[in-house]
Amino acid sequence: MRRGIYIGRFQPFHDGHYSVVERIAADVDELVLGIGSADASHTTRNPFTAGERIMMITKSLADIDLVTYAVPIEDLERNSVWVSHVESMSPDFDVAFSNNPLVIQLFREAHVEVRQSPMYNRELLEGSEVRARMIEDRDWESLVPAAVADVVEEIGGIERIQMVSDTDANGDA
Repeated sequence: MRRGIYIGRFQPFHDGHYSVVERIAADVDELVLGIGSADASHTTRNPFTAGERIMMITKSLADIDLVTYAVPIEDLERNSVWVSHVESMSPDFDVAFSNNPLVIQLFREAHVEVRQSPMYNRELLEGSEVRARMIEDRDWESLVPAAVADVVEEIGGIERIQMVSDTDANGDA
């Protein structure tokens, strides 16, 4: 049996992430989805809690024929021990999937096999684009699995991200 790990902030889980999971599914029997920055929430960059992101992922991947585990991974400000931190929070894994240059470097230095996945429609499917559309009240639902839109509605996610992105600054600061 081969188990992989795919780490992302998933703020929110979008169709690009879904596409990567579909591609990874051909290479592994099980997949750990590491919820990065699990300790961050209620900000413009990280509006959703780890638990909310786990709901998004679990509901979105319910129909994929792949055993998945979503595990929260809090930020650690010491890159030299980051991989061991990830390993301590996750089931054992054989291969890491990432396109993040720092993550790739850290796993390689720890002698973990790393594979990169082609990104799907990256110019549009990026968390920052989805969040910007949420804030600006533009179409974002077409960029995420339907289950994610349902979770965002259930938790009042649009109102939250719009509120936390607002500022009380008076003119140019």
